Amino acid sequence: MTEPSGRPNVVFILTDDHAAHAISAYGSVVNRTPRIDEIADAGVRLDNCFCTNSLCTPSRASILTGTYSHINGVKTLETPIDASQPTFISQLQAAGYRTAVVGKWHMGEGAGHDPQGFDYWAVLRDQGEYFDPQILTKDGTAIVEGYATDVITDLALDWLESLDGDEPWCVLIHHKAPHRPWEPDEKHKGMYSEPIRVPDTFDDDYSTRTSAAHRAAMRIADHLTLTDLKESLPADLTYEQAALWKYQRYMEDYLACVASVDDNVGRVTDWLRAGGEFDDTLVMYSSDQGFFLGDHGWFDKRFMYDESLRMPMLISCPSRIPHRDEPLEQIVTNVDFAQTILEATGTAVLERMQGTSIWPQLTTDPQRPTRDAMYYRYFENDDINHHAFAHYGIRTERHKLIYFYNDGLGLPGSSDRTYPPEWELYDLQNDPEELRNVYGDAAYADLREDLTVRLWMLQAELQDEPHPSQPVPTLLRNRD
Repeated sequence: MTEPSGRPNVVFILTDDHAAHAISAYGSVVNRTPRIDEIADAGVRLDNCFCTNSLCTPSRASILTGTYSHINGVKTLETPIDASQPTFISQLQAAGYRTAVVGKWHMGEGAGHDPQGFDYWAVLRDQGEYFDPQILTKDGTAIVEGYATDVITDLALDWLESLDGDEPWCVLIHHKAPHRPWEPDEKHKGMYSEPIRVPDTFDDDYSTRTSAAHRAAMRIADHLTLTDLKESLPADLTYEQAALWKYQRYMEDYLACVASVDDNVGRVTDWLRAGGEFDDTLVMYSSDQGFFLGDHGWFDKRFMYDESLRMPMLISCPSRIPHRDEPLEQIVTNVDFAQTILEATGTAVLERMQGTSIWPQLTTDPQRPTRDAMYYRYFENDDINHHAFAHYGIRTERHKLIYFYNDGLGLPGSSDRTYPPEWELYDLQNDPEELRNVYGDAAYADLREDLTVRLWMLQAELQDEPHPSQPVPTLLRNRD
């Protein structure tokens, strides 16, 4: 390990909808990502990193502010951020760091919503385009020719090249890819034309689940569009054959978009190595949430099931973080990132932040516990597009309890239509693919009650309000 020199620089590369199981460092069986893997090879892979609200905009707000959606106010895709609230970026800037964000912002535009706390920002308009993207800066909007993943990397490296002096810097490189509609560039288009392995759960019939899974409009067989697929369905296919054909088309383009991201991650780390800065730069690779890659027959995210919940997180800083082959397995969330970066850079943490720094686990105390359970809440009561209804829950190392309260209470996207509340419980040790809801199983009655109490208490600790339909757990009623 080389000796650290002053405060480390920070490169945080964030992609959109990149599932951990489409990264070869996580054991992907469908693609290889050698340049992303290099970060793990030089540092640490986090195996149980989860988002607290599996949507682009809320997750990004939680990453920046180190707070849950109900604290930072960004609960849905339609909720713009109050960008004046303090973030880890504003703290770094106040501590003398030079700061920049390039790429996807997607938290509103205009007064109060444009990026703040950054010395330089050049971001996509709204979701952004894959080709010739519109780039918004403090000077206005301009179309930049090229492929978005390349353009974003170019802008980030141009900013880094422009820096003078010895003050440390932090750059957020936020890619659009591999977000829908999955448009690869010419270099990578068609590279996954061979048959792609189909997930074991592709034909999940949701037989033990509540109605939430049955209502969701995210099935590859039924809900991918011509825009997604780019070509018409061949004639004379059965329903099952058509589903598999659509899966192959979807995954071919999705993985090609990932391949471009992988190349561009390599461009950044090559630049750091060429300048002798890789060893003393905190390099982080993540995505704003997970994604269904045909798992349970779905695409998209939103649900509290693990494919949607789990975020990739690879971290290196060889002068400070010892490389180890074994992953960090403690539960980590996107709310923890801000405090981790601040501790790594010796910068003061804000009292309002709700996470836990994992810097000790990365450096001096790899076995230190983080939390014994994480809290998730999806607020967007979507009765229009994906039909994934509001729910929250708790996930421990072994179990997961989900409460689908199904009532948007006037949130954007909600309607007058309501559904009765429903519960799901999964034993992740015996059922890692979450195929069997055991909430009604008498053998799990005591565990069900214990998890319900822990959920209630975790909500109180995090200052979130349980939905009015959720009954007070029996053990708490008896205690009163």
